[in-house]
Parts: sequence; structure tokens; C-alpha cells
Amino acid sequence: MGSRIVLIDGHSIIHRAFYGIPDLTNSEGQHTNAVYGFLNIMFKILDEESPEYLAIAFDVHAPTFRHELYSDYKGTRKPMPEELRGQVPMLKEVLKAMGILIIEKAGLEADDVLGTISRRMEREGFEVSVISGDRDLLQLATDKIKIRIPKTKQGRTEVEDYYAENVKERYQITPAQVIEMKALMGDASDNIPGVPGIGEKTALKILTEFGTVENAYARIDDVKPPRAMKAMKEHRDLAELSHTLATIDTDGQFDFNIEDARIKNFYTQEAYLLFKKLEFKNFLDRFEKKDEETLPDKRFKTLKSQDELKRLLSDLSSKSAIGFGVAAWKGELLGISFTDGTDVFAVLVSEEIPAAALTDSLKTVFSRDMDAYTLDYKLATKFAGLDTKARFHDELVGAYLLNPLKNDYAYEDIAREYLGITIPGISELNSGKKGEVVFNDASSLSRYVCYLAYVAFKTGPMIEARLKEQGMESLFYNIEMPLIPVLSSMENVGIRVEANELSRYGEALGGQIKDLESRIYESAGEEFNINSPKQLGTVLFERLGLPSGKKTKTGYSTAADVLEKLAGEYAIVSDILTYRQLTKLKSTYADGLAAFISADGRIHGTFNQTITATGRISSTEPNLQNIPVRMEIGRQLRKVFIPEEGCVFVDADYSQIELRILASLSGDENLIKAYKEAKDIHRITASQVFHTPFSEVTDLQRRNAKAVNFGIVYGISSFGLSQDLSISRKEAEKYIASYFATYPGVKEFLDRSVAEAKKNGYVTTAFGRRRPVPELSSSNFAQRSFGERVAMNSPIQGTAADIMKIAMIRAHNALKKQGLKARIALQVHDELLIETPKDEVEAVREILMDAMVGAADMAVPFEIDIHEGGNWLEAK
Repeated sequence: MGSRIVLIDGHSIIHRAFYGIPDLTNSEGQHTNAVYGFLNIMFKILDEESPEYLAIAFDVHAPTFRHELYSDYKGTRKPMPEELRGQVPMLKEVLKAMGILIIEKAGLEADDVLGTISRRMEREGFEVSVISGDRDLLQLATDKIKIRIPKTKQGRTEVEDYYAENVKERYQITPAQVIEMKALMGDASDNIPGVPGIGEKTALKILTEFGTVENAYARIDDVKPPRAMKAMKEHRDLAELSHTLATIDTDGQFDFNIEDARIKNFYTQEAYLLFKKLEFKNFLDRFEKKDEETLPDKRFKTLKSQDELKRLLSDLSSKSAIGFGVAAWKGELLGISFTDGTDVFAVLVSEEIPAAALTDSLKTVFSRDMDAYTLDYKLATKFAGLDTKARFHDELVGAYLLNPLKNDYAYEDIAREYLGITIPGISELNSGKKGEVVFNDASSLSRYVCYLAYVAFKTGPMIEARLKEQGMESLFYNIEMPLIPVLSSMENVGIRVEANELSRYGEALGGQIKDLESRIYESAGEEFNINSPKQLGTVLFERLGLPSGKKTKTGYSTAADVLEKLAGEYAIVSDILTYRQLTKLKSTYADGLAAFISADGRIHGTFNQTITATGRISSTEPNLQNIPVRMEIGRQLRKVFIPEEGCVFVDADYSQIELRILASLSGDENLIKAYKEAKDIHRITASQVFHTPFSEVTDLQRRNAKAVNFGIVYGISSFGLSQDLSISRKEAEKYIASYFATYPGVKEFLDRSVAEAKKNGYVTTAFGRRRPVPELSSSNFAQRSFGERVAMNSPIQGTAADIMKIAMIRAHNALKKQGLKARIALQVHDELLIETPKDEVEAVREILMDAMVGAADMAVPFEIDIHEGGNWLEAK
């Protein structure tokens, strides 16, 4: 294999990083997220590739041939956001300080530079990797040139790799035909017009038939379908322009000395000072790495006997802090690991060391007063139990608090972000079986469990120091960590399901679905696939001629918001919406839940605390928080959830918790007064907004005021309110204006929340939880509007989530302290469901009242509704 060179499209990657990483600023107020994200991607690529050479190409502002063509085409590129523009010279300064070659050539765009160098290097026997977010560069792919396209999702970087064969496999075209595709179908993201009316499918069909655009024009009368032929004849100028715009110059005339690109020591004193100035603390470790930190595997050891395990436990007995990892699959313990910061020891289940010995080891270690760092405290409780003396630190939860926009917190990502090292992830160790802890050999399993302990122990102090800096230390120690044993207990307890009742429920749904199908077919005058948006759109908007048909590239839109506008006037549309709800109920719940019922007759779901950006707990495998309750038949599903014999369900639900929090956080005197007087808040709002005496408020006025009350919490717009209430936008604007005139403190609070989010890049709850709002810095109006709604709602919804967590902890601890058998079975949004022996009902009611009402001291007192019943529906 020849030498390897990595070529990076500078503007493309910094642009991608800017939108993929939440806004960051240093103490000088400089925006740094794009530079930080670029370096993250660059280090990831370099760690994976280990190249000898590196160069980064940037566009220049001097006009190029293709720039001039662009200026003649009306779809010119959007201006770069100011927050990003200032980071480009900052990045170049960092790269120069690291001794990295930057290439800028007047008259050539960056992709022309990359194309020219990659072809030259290929001819000289190099392995070439081109890094860009621009899929135009796929035309460069060969068996020696690899195009790598990074994608950043919620802060995590994934990379798609394309050699020539991968392009063909993914897109059914050769790399050279990428140009032809762009010439026909265009590319709005790159301002390539294409031929109007020709989409991807048609373009692919033409290229399959003719190979190139030039060949297609040579036999233009043979092009199918006729409309494509007509479009190509009428817009040949655009096809030729697009072909030119899409073609990368691979024969640019400029000097390039490969030795200028040779990688030297990046970690210079100049670069170190720049990283400190930009406050890139996660990268500073790279300047002072030791061999054992770069390759932690050297310190991994696997114990083979119980005698070795006993000696390890003896050594650990004097330690004040350890890191540990636990590997399990489908409830079966596979291995554990421990470290005190020096060596990392793995112990795997084997003939010599049975699972029971590992479980006992965990219990022994955690029976002492010590600090235990991990990445999955909840999993550890499954085997070590809940009654331990150790103080646990779950650093995955800590990483989540620091960046709640991510949806995955893999140990290798935490290592890369906080330790600045690249280690293999579970899929790399596990032959691609992502998410499964089932390994082909003991060595891979041992490495995996050692990485868990190593990363937890090494990152713990760093993550927790940052939590303290950001004011989330109390949130971590007093809410999130104590919550974990509660969630573990709930998963162990599960909830009992009457399987026969669930089956009957499914059969009843099936009957209703068949009846609906018959009615829909009768109304349509024909049978068709109701689940096919294309067929449904054709039936509704062409054959039946219903109004409001919005045509898209793939056909008419049959989205819920489109159909809901028609449901009141057209019975077939109402039936279709009901059909959709019932089929989802049947597939997801009536049929889906049955697969989750364990041998004990209970469903043991998973409760997640690191998924939602607001801090709410989510439920998966299965999701019991999204059971539809607006329809009666959806509510009936709750009947299949039943308590143990001799028990009932006690259900406690916060009453209007988010509106009460809004009153407290805003400090609005009128809203606080209304709640303190225990009046009907919606009727009071209706009286004020509609200027009607309280006693004369109509039910309609109250319903409309209720929509405004709850809509305000979610930053509802006049358009949204007009849609909800079926009124004009002008009326909705008047309602909202009257609401804010009645509750001026609320308006001030919402405006202040948005202003602080724009200034700081985040909003906070009453308990210090941060929610980044990167959308506010977007150049896209819709994204900024969404960001404003997030800034208004997150402090309220996040505070409600924090209060519910506190209530759960208080209730769980009180049940244990009083020695009761009652257990929390479910948490659904603002509701707690307790499986309660009949003789403990009154005690549980008192505990819930104290735990939930007393969870926080706010300007408006909390109220809860408590009910009990023989199934979840009755209790609700």
C-alpha cells in the first residue's frame, strides 16, 4: 500500500460543523462552535486514517469561472451567517499554528483544488481520502480515491465512505455520472438549476438508457417520458450550464509540493495558546498525552481465576474512588471491570468464574463508603442491588446534562470529547452488531468492559468540574443520580398485563378497522390501499375532487394536518383519520405489547433519562407514555393494565403543573392571584380576555381560553392558535394580545427567555438544567421561530420534569422508609401510578400528597388529583 493523504474541503466542513454543533462562545464572546466542530471531525478522520500527508483547501473570494456562471444564474448562494463568517479566519489561524497546509488558489474553487490534487496523488500511487460535505465530490471516487462525507447528528459525528463501487451501489450510477445527474435534476443546495421538471427517478432512467446527457441530446426524440423530452428540448441551456457547474476541474494549473503537506507535530506552543484562548479544554489533553493514555489497552488485564478476583477485591477495599463497568445481554451478566486509575481489570463469566461470583464482587465493592464512577449506574443496580453505601457517579448522565441535544452517548464519543482520544466503539469490537453486547471472543468483551471503567474514571472529574462551572452540580447530585435507583426499581417492578383482555381488545379493534375499510371503500367507489399515501391522494384529490390537494414530488400530501381541515365536511376523510388511529393502536399496542409480556405476566419497560432535551423521562421497549387517550377506544387500552392480586392502582396526577410553573417563573401577579384563589383558571382567563363577567363565561369561551392558556406555554403563534380554534388569524392575534394585556408578566418572562437564549445560547430551568437553543442563530426563519418557541417553553417544561423527578425520589424513598410493599409502577408525563396493597392505600395517598405537592416551593402551590382503581383506566 502506498502513502496516504487526507484532503479536506475547508468551507464545506466548517459549514457542516457550524450547523451540527450547538453555539459555543468563549469568555471574550467569540463564537467558536464551527471551529470546535471542524477540529472534532478532523481529529476523528486523522485518528482513523493515520495519514502521512494532510492538506485543507478553501474557496477564495477572487472570481472564478464557475463563480461567474453562478452570478448569471438567479439562484445564487445564500450569504454565510455572520456567526460563521468570523470563524473562518479563526480556523485558518488554528490550522497554521498546527503546521497544517492550507491551499487557496485564485480562479479555482476548493473542490477543483481537491479534484486536481487527488487525481495527481492517485497517479503517483497514493491512497487518497477526500473529506467534504458536498456530494458533488463523489464524481472523484475511484478504487484509490475515497470520498468521506461527515454527518453530525446532535453533536455526534458519523462518516459515510464512498469508493467508486460504493457510489454505484448507493446511487445506481458511476462516479462520472454524478455530473450527468446534476445536469438533469439540478441541486438546490449547490444552486445548480438542472432541467425543470426532471427529478431523480426520471434522471436515473435517462442515464440508464443513454449513459450521458450528451448522448441523450444526440437521440433526444427517443427520451422518455415525453414530458422529459420536451423539458430537455426547451431548457438545453440550463442542462449545459448545470453540467459545467457540476463538473469539478481535475486538471487545475498550480504548483503543489507533496512535502509541504507532510504531517509534523500539530501540538505546538502556538497552537496550545490558541486552544486555551478559544477555551477548547477537551483538546488540551492532546498536547500532553502520555503513551498509556493514548493506548489505554496496554493497561487492560483479564483475571482468569477466583483467587485473582479475591486479591483484586482486597486491593480495592482500601481505595477511596474507583471506576467500574458492567457488560450484560438480555438480563444476563457477561463481565465486569474495575480500575483505580492505574491498571484496568476485567472479569468475565466463565467456567472458572460463574456469574454469581461477579454479582457478589459488585455487592462487596459497593458495600463501602466510596466514590464509584461508571457509565451505567442503572445497569449496575440490576446486579449489585439498590442498597449500597457507595456514592455513584454516572458520567453518561453527566455528559447528557452538558449536551442534552445528543441522542446517543457512546463511551467512545465521551472519550473523544473529554479525553481527546479515539478508541473503538462497540460495533467495531462486536463485528458490527451495534447495541448488542454479544462478542465473538473473550478478548473483545474484555476490552469493551475495560473501556467502560477506564472512560468513566478518567472523565468523571472533568465532566463534574464542567457541571459545577455551568451551575448543574446540584442537579446532577441531588436529582439525576438519586433518580437512577428509582428508575431501576420501576423497571424491576414492571406492570402487570391481562393478556387475554389485551387479545380481546385487539380483536375488537380489528373488527372496527374492517368496518371502517368497508365504509371508506364505499365512499370512494373502489378498493385501494388506504395505507399508501400515493393511492390515497389520487382517490381523494383526483377521483373524488376534494379541495386543498397539495401536490408534492411524490404525489398529493395526505398528512394529518391536511386531512384534518377536510374531516368536518367529508365523512371519508374523517373515517380515514379514525382508521389511521385504530391501525396504529392495533399494531403498536394491541399486537405490539403482547411481545413484551414476560414470563411473570408483567411488562418490564425501560425508563430513559438521557433522551429528551428538556429533561423529561422517556419510556421505551415498549413506550407506555404515548398511549392515545383522546379517543375512547384508546383510553380503553388502559383496562388491560392491572395490579397484583390484593392490590389496586393509586394514580396521582399534577393539575396544570406547567401553567402553575409559568405563573411562578413569570411572577405575574394576576396569574398568581388567580391560582391562589383556587378559581377556574380557564374561566378567569376567558373572563379577562373576552371582557365577560366571570359568571357569564360560556363553555365555548372557556374552551378557547384553555387553548390560549396552554398554547402560551408552548409559544403558540397566531397562526397556530387560529388553526386550533378554527378562527381567523386576526382573531387569534387579538386573543393573544388580550391574554398578554391580562398577564403582562407572562409576556415579559417569555420575551426575557428568548433574549437570554439569544445572548447565552441556552435557557435554564428553575433547577439549573440547561437546554441549548442553537436554532436561534440559524439564518433560516423557520428554524429561528422554532428556537424562540423552544426558548419560551423549555424553562417551563424542563422545570416540570425536574419537579416530577424530585417527586419520584421523595415518593420512592418514603415508601421504602415506611416499609410499605407499594411500588411505583409507571411514570407518564405528570402522572405517577403506584401498585398498592389495599391495606396501604391511605398511607400511599399521604406519601404522594407530600412527595408531589412538596417537591418544590414556588409562588403557586401545586395540586394533584389522586384516584384508585382495579385497573389503570379506573385509577385514572
